[in-house]
Amino acid sequence: MKYLEPTDYLNFDHHSIQELIKEYSVESMTEKEKVIELYKKIRDDWWYDPYTISLSKDTYKASNIAKKSSGNCVEKSVLLVACLRGVGVPARLHLGKVKNHIAVERLTEKFGSNELTPHGMVNVYLNGSWLKLSPAFNASLCEKFKVEPLEFDGENSSFLQQHNSKGSLFMEYVDDYGHFEDVPLDFMKQNIKEHYPHIFDTGEDITEFKL
Repeated sequence: MKYLEPTDYLNFDHHSIQELIKEYSVESMTEKEKVIELYKKIRDDWWYDPYTISLSKDTYKASNIAKKSSGNCVEKSVLLVACLRGVGVPARLHLGKVKNHIAVERLTEKFGSNELTPHGMVNVYLNGSWLKLSPAFNASLCEKFKVEPLEFDGENSSFLQQHNSKGSLFMEYVDDYGHFEDVPLDFMKQNIKEHYPHIFDTGEDITEFKL
């Protein structure tokens, strides 16, 4: 199955990914248990950082992300897809566009918008169906903004934090780009440049920028 294979980006055969998944590559764990535990690990052990955006291929290699302590939503999703494939569970990357409504001042100042694109999440194949899950927002960050962290039960999709604990609108999906077998870097480059053209108006060949 193509969603179980390693790629240049989803290189779960690399030692850094093998080290990460070794405790989940045991016969005593069910597929469901492996997915739940890996989801929580990627969600919470890598701090969510939306302020660094890269157009470099090396940035989106799972083996490189595994060595970091933080990542944006696409990077964390790439890492989770690679880990899931590495333990024998079919997985693929899913991209969309979201609108944030809380703590967006810094993003709006830089991007001129509270819309973030592309936003990354994960599709995982369990019990005969594809489920969506988003490992982006670590639990400690959610606590800071009074939002319940997204939990995944292995049976239902879990990818949208629509409101915070006070009922205020937190995040909404405004576009869905579908799923991808591998990291679609060319699509991502085009998408970012189309939505944030002012960042690239300098005439320089920008491959990475930090807000």
